[in-house]
Amino acid sequence: MTSNDLKFYIDGAFVDPAGSRTLDVIDPATEQPFATISLGGQADVDRAVAAAKAAFADFQFTSKQERLALLEALLAVYERRYEDVAQAISREMGSPIARARDSQAYAGLGHLKATIEAFRRFEFDETRGTTRVTHEPVGVVGLITPWNWPLNQIMCKVAPAIAAGCTMVLKPSEIAPISGIVFAEIVHEAGIPPGVFNLVNGTGPEVGAALSSHPDIDMVSFTGSTRAGIDVARNAAATVKRVAQELGGKSANIVLPDADLETAVSEGVRACFSNTGQSCDAPTRMLVPAARQAEALEIARRTAETVRVGSPTDVETQIGPLVSDVQFAKVQALIQAGIDEGATLVIGGTGKPAGLETGYYVKPTVFGDVKPGMRIEREEIFGPVLSIIPYETVDEAISIANDTLYGLAAYVQGTDLDEARRVAGRLRAGSIYLNYPDWDLFAPFGGYKQSGNGREYADFGLRDFLEIKGIVGYGEP
Repeated sequence: MTSNDLKFYIDGAFVDPAGSRTLDVIDPATEQPFATISLGGQADVDRAVAAAKAAFADFQFTSKQERLALLEALLAVYERRYEDVAQAISREMGSPIARARDSQAYAGLGHLKATIEAFRRFEFDETRGTTRVTHEPVGVVGLITPWNWPLNQIMCKVAPAIAAGCTMVLKPSEIAPISGIVFAEIVHEAGIPPGVFNLVNGTGPEVGAALSSHPDIDMVSFTGSTRAGIDVARNAAATVKRVAQELGGKSANIVLPDADLETAVSEGVRACFSNTGQSCDAPTRMLVPAARQAEALEIARRTAETVRVGSPTDVETQIGPLVSDVQFAKVQALIQAGIDEGATLVIGGTGKPAGLETGYYVKPTVFGDVKPGMRIEREEIFGPVLSIIPYETVDEAISIANDTLYGLAAYVQGTDLDEARRVAGRLRAGSIYLNYPDWDLFAPFGGYKQSGNGREYADFGLRDFLEIKGIVGYGEP
């Protein structure tokens, strides 16, 4: 899709890989290849890390104003290439084009703007008595990003890393890599100094493992599955490098007894189905008062019926295909598990929607009468599948919400804001959303428990890429 698909970006130039292995990139709407990328290996990682290490020698000492100017240049080029980013994301992951423009490409733009604003306000030094406390770049960082929000995750790692004074090697997902190549072109045009940003495509077991175990990588920032995150942490352990992780989720959405049920349920369905259900913080477990479950199921059914599934190229499409045949098979198996375990199938089910036999399309699916312990209640499905769970008391709802390996996000809907706040305070998750608020790019994002560690967005992301140094006896304040 670009002239650089078969190249890597190392030391300020698009270069040929060390080897000759390639991988087709599949359009999930057609199930056919539309691009081919090169697969890197240890030699490519070594070359990229060496470039980043050499660049760090000087880049760590650049001024705040110099780095701010680089981010502003990056912003200007990103805005010019905005449609290219949206088109790449739509094609590689099946994102409906309207969403690719308004959410996916916008996420990269929004995070860059938020990082710039937070960076302007950030103080790198403070004095405590006669001690100077200063923040310095952590060093050379490895960035491993997922396919489901490509530019969201690339930008909320790359932008704060540059702001901090780090140099980096990025490995985008090999499933959706084209937007990462477009981003490398944007970096090049923006004039980011050679070696500061490098990109090597490849698989997790090869390039990801080479990055996370590399002795000259000082930190790894990883977004992906909990399973892969465990591998990254294990690989990083031998060199005691810092690891920041944003992993899986199984987020609860508690509809309190006083909530406007029509609004709470219908918005909850749409939020679960957003991005074709392929978001780690999607509200996939909706908890409703048992006495009103039948009403909630009818609202959910009516809402799901209105969701338009179709081609990513159609601006009216709301749900496109899943990203791959692997994801399709996984989601189908879990929908069947919900049926087999006795949940009530309200709408949807296995198989493809009528008229969409080609492409990894799934039926928007809602289950009712879901009980704690069912697979659809425990496992991250990563598709447009909602589980509705009845509860008797708010305390029981909180207990069910917290009874999960994950802790990335949770949602609370209610008219009494004080009660919603009280419930939020009892939920073990990194982000709590009350009454479907607007997206806040300055709120911290990250998880408890097996949803990871560290926080991204704005100044929180910047801090992840900084070391803290205390110079004791520095002098009088």
